[in-house]
Amino acid sequence: MLLVHGGEAVADAPELRTGGVPLVPDGFVWPDCRECGGHMLFFAHLPLDWGVIAVFLCQNNPGMCDDWDATAGANRAVVFSGPLSAATVPAEGETLLGAVTALRPHPADVPTEEPVLGWLGSEPQWLQGDETPACPSCAARMTFTAAFEEGADFATSANFGGGGLGYVFHCRPCREAAFLWQR
Repeated sequence: MLLVHGGEAVADAPELRTGGVPLVPDGFVWPDCRECGGHMLFFAHLPLDWGVIAVFLCQNNPGMCDDWDATAGANRAVVFSGPLSAATVPAEGETLLGAVTALRPHPADVPTEEPVLGWLGSEPQWLQGDETPACPSCAARMTFTAAFEEGADFATSANFGGGGLGYVFHCRPCREAAFLWQR
């Protein structure tokens, strides 16, 4: 399924989107970059039938932290379930995109005039080479979940090196997720 531009969305919408604020369980602590120590940018909200994946990456000093690497600590994908509510956004750091974009699933074999901003499922279309992460809990190869373009415009874009793709993976049994990007 392609992910096409679905228009603007409410900041705390429970739908598939980029930007806005993450929906989180009680006790959530906003993730910090392991490299620079700054609060990470919330990038995407991916509701799945078994939970929600929230994607974060460091955009405090673009290019200085290894936010492209699934394990360097400058990005994070987290699986949430249960009752969720809008997180309290930290006052410091590059924590939010400039706009919220709804993403609408669209069959890949049906033409669309809407901008394509990524895809769900299937296989990753690597720009460099296969970097499928291993689950940090069980060490199994993680399952590809979604890919994202940088965004439709400057306000909705994360920095994936200029023309890059972001990749989300998960390990459902362990309730783990990972994010990386390539250019």
